[in-house]
Amino acid sequence: MPGLRHPEGVNAQPPMHDPPPSSSAEALRARHGARWRWLLLLTVMVGTMASIMSSTVVNVAIPGLSQQFTLGQARAQWVSSGFMVAMTVSMLTTPWLLARFGYRATYNGCMLLLLAGGVLGGVAQSYPLVLAARVAEGLAAGVVQPIPAVIIMRAFEPNEQGRASGLFGMGVVLAPALGPSIGGVLVDWFGWRSIFFMVAPFCLLALWLARRYVPTTAPGGAATRRDETLDGVGLLLGSAGTLCLLNGLVALRAGPAVEAAALLALAAICLAGFIGWQRRCVRLGRAPLINLALFAWRPFAMGVLVALIYGTALFGSTYLLPVYMQMGLGLSASSVGAILLPAGLVLAATIPLVARWADRLPASGLVNTGLALLALSFAAMVTVGLAPGLWHLTALGIVGRIGLGFILPSLNLGAMRGLALPLIPQGSSVINFARTLGGAAGISLCGIALEWRLAAHGTSLTEGAPSAARLAAFDEVFLMLAALCGMAMLAARHLSTPAAGADR
Repeated sequence: MPGLRHPEGVNAQPPMHDPPPSSSAEALRARHGARWRWLLLLTVMVGTMASIMSSTVVNVAIPGLSQQFTLGQARAQWVSSGFMVAMTVSMLTTPWLLARFGYRATYNGCMLLLLAGGVLGGVAQSYPLVLAARVAEGLAAGVVQPIPAVIIMRAFEPNEQGRASGLFGMGVVLAPALGPSIGGVLVDWFGWRSIFFMVAPFCLLALWLARRYVPTTAPGGAATRRDETLDGVGLLLGSAGTLCLLNGLVALRAGPAVEAAALLALAAICLAGFIGWQRRCVRLGRAPLINLALFAWRPFAMGVLVALIYGTALFGSTYLLPVYMQMGLGLSASSVGAILLPAGLVLAATIPLVARWADRLPASGLVNTGLALLALSFAAMVTVGLAPGLWHLTALGIVGRIGLGFILPSLNLGAMRGLALPLIPQGSSVINFARTLGGAAGISLCGIALEWRLAAHGTSLTEGAPSAARLAAFDEVFLMLAALCGMAMLAARHLSTPAAGADR
């Protein structure tokens, strides 16, 4: 494909107007030289860290927030759930925003919205305002998160993409690893409101860096297209389907069966309607929300399937592990933190190492190695008894995080190498959407499966001390997660290799 080796050289449509010379991609490259692409990646990494931190750190503020506004558990949980739903849906709009407004305007808008959400949440005097702030933060986080992959695939040569993914991944992993610890200290010293202000320094730094290093142009160095229209019907169908699916899974766990069945049926109808509408847009010459031509490239289709399944297993386990250690094994919260911290540090060290391999080795092998290690860490939970050694649990956590370190820098590269460059923004959005949707569904799935197995063993999480029956229920859910990783391994065999990406 002509122009593939020159990442910023594709200009698919004639520009509507000339971008300011001093802030176009070509001008920034000329001004800063070869290091510009690394400075650009650092800039978007700062914003992504802010968005990820805003999603994880709020959990330590929920007890104080619940007490402040006299909230039950279900209402308080919407502080996290509202963020996740907004983030999942807004990811689909990133390609349109980049084409319509360009990198800098889109990125700055997200940072300003994230900053406004943090400030509003910190000063809010009512729960609806707190919830609105969280939704605003979720919308900004969803748009930002696909952008780094677009930059890595377009601004870096194929033999540098793994190293760039590793640098970015190592930085981003630090946000969820350090955020809750810092947040806990802030809550103890200044109260729950301080949590919302944590994103402010990151947002301000990102805005300052964006003025220097983020181009005003759209992906490919093209001028922004003011006539670019958003597929509103597709976004409405996608949003409705996502909400019905997630609420249907929640209803399976806590609501009437009829309500759950109705919501899941509506989700299926919305999916069918969405696919039909996207095809109609293509026939009519309109820009679809998701170009279904993406799925004609088999490695991408398989990569999306891997992202969906592995997101389900990963986010499900992130919910399940603390509950397992505290309610299943009777460990204290401080012990749980001590067990999980070494695994986070090992993950941060693994990512840059594997990233260098990703430039030379097939992504299918790296991703499958990671999935196998993740499955092993889940399956080996059956070896943990009622009186476990902390080293045993720590070792299993490290094995799982090493596996995650193999997956993170490799999956996007294996799925998107070989895509036509104009399709990369949509490809990044779809993979991020699939992983996040899988994660949101995984939390509900683990909750449903755990309650089912607890009932089957005649026990519950609240009755008495930890018991062998309760532990058996947890073990069966971990085996389910291991089986999900095994399913993802079948799809991961079809990811592309560095050579395939370079030739296409």
